[in-house]
Amino acid sequence: MTETVTVALSKPLANGDATITELTFREPTVGDLIVGDQMTGQLAKMTAILAAISDTPLPVFKKIGAKDFSKIVSKTGGLLGNDKTNNTTGD
Repeated sequence: MTETVTVALSKPLANGDATITELTFREPTVGDLIVGDQMTGQLAKMTAILAAISDTPLPVFKKIGAKDFSKIVSKTGGLLGNDKTNNTTGD
């Protein structure tokens, strides 16, 4: 079973004719990590990987507000191997 994390956006995104109100992230593949590695700078790498693992075009993903981005980074830490603590509160 593949683990996924869904994050609701406080500000919806436009992707062509579609409106995105939430994004679902999956565990990254090596290919996703390579896409991120092609970017310069930590923020650019993280953004490229998160866009890839949510199947969101990078130009659309870049329009996410800073508050939503912070929430995404926090909630996807486990998928990216960045869990700092074991969360037992269910958050």
